[in-house]
Amino acid sequence: MQRTIKRKYHLYFWIIYFSFNVIRWGSYFNDYWYSLKSNLVEFPLHIILVYFNIYYLVPKFIFKRKYVHYVLFLCISLGVHYMLRSGLNLLLVTEDIWPEVEGRLDPFGFNHIVAVAIGELYVVGLTSAIKYTVDFLIMQNKNRDLSELQYKTELKYLKAQIQPHFFFNTLNSLYALTIKKSDLAPNLVLKLSNFMRYVIYDTSKKKLPLLQEIDHIDNYIELEKMRYGDRVDSRVDINGNIDDVKVVPMLFLPFIENAFKHGLRNNDRMELLISFERFENELIFISKNNYEDESETKRLNGIGIKNVKRRLEILYPKKYTLNIAQKNNEYSILLKIPI
Repeated sequence: MQRTIKRKYHLYFWIIYFSFNVIRWGSYFNDYWYSLKSNLVEFPLHIILVYFNIYYLVPKFIFKRKYVHYVLFLCISLGVHYMLRSGLNLLLVTEDIWPEVEGRLDPFGFNHIVAVAIGELYVVGLTSAIKYTVDFLIMQNKNRDLSELQYKTELKYLKAQIQPHFFFNTLNSLYALTIKKSDLAPNLVLKLSNFMRYVIYDTSKKKLPLLQEIDHIDNYIELEKMRYGDRVDSRVDINGNIDDVKVVPMLFLPFIENAFKHGLRNNDRMELLISFERFENELIFISKNNYEDESETKRLNGIGIKNVKRRLEILYPKKYTLNIAQKNNEYSILLKIPI
């Protein structure tokens, strides 16, 4: 299918170029019949030389940096082309194969050879420029599509990394609350339903309003609080006007999930501070929590954090700042991204 499309465009190019040449030289000599006949002879030779250059000479010599060999074989090709073109024109079209000079110069002399060679180099150069410009643009689009596919794949993988056992633990908590006939059970069901809807549906979107993303973060924190009760003390601060700010889904949640995963390990109580601040054209995200286990340095290399870093590299290449620090039993994250 793709080859058929390419051939179609090649055919369009040669038809347009042939028509342009017939009209151009027909107008120049005021003899359109002569122009048509000479172009019918010359154009098959143009096409052979062009494709021989593009699909053989360039890949075999230019791509392998054998420039001397390329020039040598191109000159030989031009010589063969000149003999065929001049001979066929003389045999099939006219004895005056160089009408531009009105007989003042030898049609088979040095000047005629140079003139024909320059004309062919123009055709070869034009077609090569078009071919490799189009190839470059196609490759750019493929790379862009590949990056997009990679991003989507990593996003799906990241979604899977928001610990599946979290849902099971929450369901266990719901079961326990149901047994006790607690008034918290309906609220837990509602929050769990909202969070699952977010993970399944909203994260497939390219961007979400930041305020909506913060709502999901609040919902996640409330779910964890229902599990851990008074062991969690959290606060979410918002500074600046973020009403029109949009962000990619699940960019911040892995950091917060990481805080709960590690902050409450061997720790009776965790204090979690989260803040979002808009400063000019930049969004600043900060997360801080205390921890007790000094062996928690592995958090810096967790799968979730690695995936976030990779997403940041794809989304904001060389335009973001991410600082992760552990000091005095405090784990802190500072992330700056352009708006």
